[in-house]
Amino acid sequence: RADDSGDEEPASQSDKSELHGPLKTLSSKLEDLSTCNELIAKHGAALQRSLSELESLRLPADGGEKIKAVNERATLFRITSNAMINACRDFLDLAESHSRKWQRLLQHEREQRIRLEETIEQLAKQHNSLERACRGAPGLASGTASIASTAKAGSVQSAKGEASDEDEETEYFDAMEDAPAFITVTADPKHHRRSGSNLSGASEGHPEDWNLEDSVFESSNQSSYNESTGRDLLPRKRRRSRIPDKPNYSLNLWSIMKNCIGKELSKIPMPVNFNEPLSMLQRLTEDLEYHELLDKAVKCESSTEQMCFVAAFSVSSYSTTVHRTAKPFNPLLGETYELDRLEELGFRSLCEQVSHHPPAAAHHVYSRRGWTLWQEITIASKFRGKYLSIMPLGAIHLEFHSSGNHYVWRKVTSTVHNIIVGKLWIDQSGEIEIVNHKSKDKCQLKFTPYSYFSRDVPRKVTGVVSDADGKAHYVMSGTWDEKMECSKIVHSSHGSTSTEGKQKTVYQTLSPKVLWRKYPLPENAENMYFFSELALTLNEPEERVAPTDSRLRPDQRLMESGRWDEANVEKQRLEEKQRAVRRRREAEAVEALEEGKDYEGYIPLWFERKADAVTGELLCVYKGGYWEAKDRQDWSACPDIF
Repeated sequence: RADDSGDEEPASQSDKSELHGPLKTLSSKLEDLSTCNELIAKHGAALQRSLSELESLRLPADGGEKIKAVNERATLFRITSNAMINACRDFLDLAESHSRKWQRLLQHEREQRIRLEETIEQLAKQHNSLERACRGAPGLASGTASIASTAKAGSVQSAKGEASDEDEETEYFDAMEDAPAFITVTADPKHHRRSGSNLSGASEGHPEDWNLEDSVFESSNQSSYNESTGRDLLPRKRRRSRIPDKPNYSLNLWSIMKNCIGKELSKIPMPVNFNEPLSMLQRLTEDLEYHELLDKAVKCESSTEQMCFVAAFSVSSYSTTVHRTAKPFNPLLGETYELDRLEELGFRSLCEQVSHHPPAAAHHVYSRRGWTLWQEITIASKFRGKYLSIMPLGAIHLEFHSSGNHYVWRKVTSTVHNIIVGKLWIDQSGEIEIVNHKSKDKCQLKFTPYSYFSRDVPRKVTGVVSDADGKAHYVMSGTWDEKMECSKIVHSSHGSTSTEGKQKTVYQTLSPKVLWRKYPLPENAENMYFFSELALTLNEPEERVAPTDSRLRPDQRLMESGRWDEANVEKQRLEEKQRAVRRRREAEAVEALEEGKDYEGYIPLWFERKADAVTGELLCVYKGGYWEAKDRQDWSACPDIF
């Protein structure tokens, strides 16, 4: 096997060990037969010569000696023939004893192939049946949304019949059991015009003070779309808005992946045909597309309010994955990527590939608007035959400068479906626990897996924000591909008992406020790898960047230009170059070991491994020096990786 950077690994011989011994023995017997054959031919020729000489004799006196010689030759030939016969008999016995084993092995392989073919055929039939069912019932796909919108419309009309102020509407939510699913029901607004002391589980302040108290929430829910998404600042530099269209090259993914079931994805050699012209470092930086959520979180006076914006930010990073089924380039060891938008958007970001096996990237973001984010992410992935699981490992840290609130969370699992047949699509599933290690506030978010038969909204995300005492303050709801809303809890009570015997808690809330809404994709995005506006600018050439920056990676640049054949050749060159560096490093490690010296191995250039003060985990954190080196244009410490 070879990984995506070209590092070769010895293939496993476990599946061949059962045949290795018999084949070796058979080869030895075949050599014996060949030797005997040569001896028979040699002695047979000598016998023929002796017989010819015997026939040419005229003198009877010489007859005795010649006859004696003929007898000796004949005896030797008979011995050799017997050896030949015995060798043939051994070969036959050995072949017969192992033929049944070979037959069983071949039959097993044949049955496996037949089962795989039947599975593929069944999946294809199921896929076609589902497509026909969806086409035959066009209202089914939108049924859930229609029901939800109808229920909501009825709720709004009912509320309007009893009160003119829509902001004083109150909704009810079923609290989370194992999954944070809930149902909204309109209630009488008069029921909630009570003092705060009468509200069980209420957040601080009166419900009628929702708009006054939460000015930050209100600014996130303005009628103007551009204002609500924070696009009030125009960039000073004009960025590109398109890249060359994706070429139409046909390539069968299953033909490559079928031999890789159960293997680590990063160790499978893949052509650029399955990539998108961005590296994993750039995809990691793309999580900052909705950075304005963190800018607004800085202004929150309450830590639970701030948690809502942090939760919305954690969900927003998945919005770009709904159409992005292509694989980003695996970064080379020592590869970096910077995104300096300090003057335009108030932040600057730096990523570095700090490990190759396992592949790990360190990321650091500083914002002059009052926050810092850092993380070390390792991508683990497994191909399971029907789907591909991508598990990001590592914690994300976020700290606000003024309050000192330190948030930590981890990413959920991404799953790529329809690897065998059908159109590729991505789903996000799992749970995220966001913890404020200063105030001990928590937010539990549930990413509901997509199901054809579920009545829930597809890609649904729900959650509850609670304080250190476990009292719920806000309910989070939305979808990871469109928007996230926040509803303030004013009352909680025990509801009905579930089928599992657990008693549900019903949360009574005010009207939801939109915290985040996805930006629309640019025009012609389907021909540009479904890149967002930010993604289109990530690989835009820039001056003064480090020589290890992903923008300078030649195979990635060739792919973006549509020259995929050249990109594949260049990719192999880069992999071979990195393989040579790794072999040299391994040789140095062996030499140091023989001399009794310590060998440190690869050391990242801009990051260093430290124990986190909050979680105690070891991770690579930014040690400084990059932006100063950029100002001086001193890149002498950078390795030559391209």
